[in-house]
Amino acid sequence: MAYQHESLAAGRWRTMTLAEQMGNIGSEVNRMLSWGKRHQYEQQEKSFVRMLELLDFTLDDDRWRGPRRKEIARVREALCDSFTGGIMGGPLSSWPRYFDAFAFFARSKK
Repeated sequence: MAYQHESLAAGRWRTMTLAEQMGNIGSEVNRMLSWGKRHQYEQQEKSFVRMLELLDFTLDDDRWRGPRRKEIARVREALCDSFTGGIMGGPLSSWPRYFDAFAFFARSKK
């Protein structure tokens, strides 16, 4: 299978903490929103696919079993809903705030 994030798929993703993983997913969410604001919808969709790939890497990480995995799966579901205009996930513009908390936490631990 071809991955957008080859080095992460090769194992680097599993060396990151959950906060680092979620912060990186948030970076892709921010890119997705940026492309949408510029009406670059093809690029926005590519960012969306990369974001899903990162979420899937996180879901496949055996360290996040039980409630954590369920929450990550819910985030994935809600983001998909937001991207397709649904109401469950809320507006796409609300997601950076959720992911920023992880990025700030990850940076504070370095």
